[in-house]
Amino acid sequence: MLNQEQITQAAAAIHAAEQERRPTRAVTLTHPDMSLDDAYRVQARWMALKQTEGRAVSGYKIGLTSRAMQLSMHIDEPDYGTLLDDMFFANGAVLDAAQYTDPRIEVELAFVLKERLAGAQVSVDDVMQATDYVVPALELIAARSYRVDPDSGYVRKVQDTISDNAAAAGVILGEQRIDPHNVDLRWCGAVLYRNEVVEETGLAAGVLDHPANGIVWIARRFAPHGIALEPGQVLLSGSFTRPVPARAGDVFRADYGDQGSIDCSFR
Repeated sequence: MLNQEQITQAAAAIHAAEQERRPTRAVTLTHPDMSLDDAYRVQARWMALKQTEGRAVSGYKIGLTSRAMQLSMHIDEPDYGTLLDDMFFANGAVLDAAQYTDPRIEVELAFVLKERLAGAQVSVDDVMQATDYVVPALELIAARSYRVDPDSGYVRKVQDTISDNAAAAGVILGEQRIDPHNVDLRWCGAVLYRNEVVEETGLAAGVLDHPANGIVWIARRFAPHGIALEPGQVLLSGSFTRPVPARAGDVFRADYGDQGSIDCSFR
């Protein structure tokens, strides 16, 4: 287990990397035996640091929901990150690519709660009941630590991704609200275009067979720590496409069919 000083130093390095717009070395290069719990402690310390600077928690995200991604990261469960108030952007947002380290776009569904969710027994039915509405969303992810270390070729581990707040950097929300009781969310899908070229397609069933299962996982993961999911919070249920790199000059459009579309671009 990492001690408190090591946790604080790791969080400070990631924070500096984000502020200075330059990746830092993976935490596991210095602490190769760090555990997943250590990684979440680093993430929590970094989020606490941001809150002292005036940020507020607006929700959470789940990542690594696909079996293929879990196998590639040598884990058997997803991970989570925290969404802060300054991470949210409106449909049509123009983003500065230089403000992010290795930015990429993923396609998701976001659940907005109207009721509190808490406890180790939270079910899909509970999530559906507690949800005010679902909205299409794009997640902007970024790597504050090198995916591949330029000096050694070391590939970062899942502990590094978790320490890095599960790569959370931004959320672009669509405008069309979905009543989760009127639509089979498993069959909600999207086509992701970059510069009018189809880069990815997918169905929300790719997230643990039902996107609400992503919210179930977050609620249950938090239960032992006494943390609840609160009304008004935005919860990203997990990507059902691979991440697509974003560069200055890129224009993205995610077509969700009957559920509307999302546009964003990078300058």
